[in-house]
Amino acid sequence: MKKQMNILTQNGKSLIILGFGIIVVLFIIYARTASLGLTPEALLVIEKVALIFYIILILAIGAIAIGLFRYHKRKALENSTGVLGIIASTTFNKKSRRVFLLTFIGYGVFFSLTSGMLVYQPEVVFSYHYGAVIPSVHLTACCGEPGYMPKITAYLSEHIGFQIIPINLVLQIIVSYLVGLNTTLAVSAFTFFKKEGGLGSVGATTGLFIACPTCVGAFSSIFVGSAGAIAFTLAITQLQTMFILITIPILLITPYIMAKKLRIRGGNCTTETKPE
Repeated sequence: MKKQMNILTQNGKSLIILGFGIIVVLFIIYARTASLGLTPEALLVIEKVALIFYIILILAIGAIAIGLFRYHKRKALENSTGVLGIIASTTFNKKSRRVFLLTFIGYGVFFSLTSGMLVYQPEVVFSYHYGAVIPSVHLTACCGEPGYMPKITAYLSEHIGFQIIPINLVLQIIVSYLVGLNTTLAVSAFTFFKKEGGLGSVGATTGLFIACPTCVGAFSSIFVGSAGAIAFTLAITQLQTMFILITIPILLITPYIMAKKLRIRGGNCTTETKPE
């Protein structure tokens, strides 16, 4: 049994590393391929490569998701008192998985709206203002920095559309996952500290606010008013990728801090949240 669990962990790690490795290499190779030549024949080839790019990208993301699930499950079954063991076992029960799923999807939609990936503009008619065909999907295969091409733009209706930029798509999934993990752990910690009493609940509640990195931009846009909202949004968009990259380390550190508090205050408190 122990041998099988070790194999499960190793497979999980391998899939995670493989998935991220493929994404990095994919971004670099595509950027070099797209910059070779811009003849009509070359553009046709690049468009076909762009389709293959997204197929491989989806497979790589799938590999990472499977790897994370296997690794998470392995750590939860160990029921250890280590930080990773506490995080896994605290967030792998049925209630926690429900919180994680709802947060992951909800934050993903919120992230899409605030980052411009999902666009809803009731005051703009796409076919009139942009000359767009409704519905339609466009693939921009060339040219840009690694990770920013190929880009997919779609007009679903006169007021709803979306734009997919590869690096922002990957970052959105990563941040949504980390936000889901932080929120799930914060909810579990808040419940535990509420039963135990003390100021530990303050740290758990703080974790819920840290778990929403793009909320700062959304709330700030409310206070600048409608007149300055457009300029503010454009300014935020220019720094969107960098802002997310800075946020990720915070979302990685926060679960460790909360898990250590749980270990100090409750010992092996994960016995109440055994995986099902």
